[in-house]
Amino acid sequence: MPAKAARKPAAKKAAKKVAGKAAAKTPVLLSGGNPQIAKGYGDAPVQAYIAAMPGWKRDLGRRLDALIERAVPGVYKAVKWNSPLYGIEGQGWFLGLHCFTKYVKVAFFRGTALRPLPPGASKSPDTRYLDIREDVPLDEAQFIAWAQQASRLPGERM
Repeated sequence: MPAKAARKPAAKKAAKKVAGKAAAKTPVLLSGGNPQIAKGYGDAPVQAYIAAMPGWKRDLGRRLDALIERAVPGVYKAVKWNSPLYGIEGQGWFLGLHCFTKYVKVAFFRGTALRPLPPGASKSPDTRYLDIREDVPLDEAQFIAWAQQASRLPGERM
């Protein structure tokens, strides 16, 4: 019997190890449902972030990513601080996304220079926000215009 008892903990340990590897592949959702994605540059980490966005936010993330790519061909992408960033390589970041419980926040890092101003004020003197909620339609034409304007401004160095 002691040999059988010794095998049980080893089997449990192996099962935990396998479960841990599977869990490590599924991004953790931080407060507000923001996906925890490792820092990385390029499209792949941004797509991993979008794939991990919960519920309706995932479709919105895909849509925003496509609109940004259309508005700014050749846009540079990265995930830093668990948020996708969009910029012009060598010039800095002009826009970032972040999931919250009831909305997705778009940060325009030089938003006070955009016309019309994005609606959300910030503690940062240059930043303006757009909060996109599930039940409020996105004005795609305005979003594209803001992304294009933002991409022509000096980017934020982060």
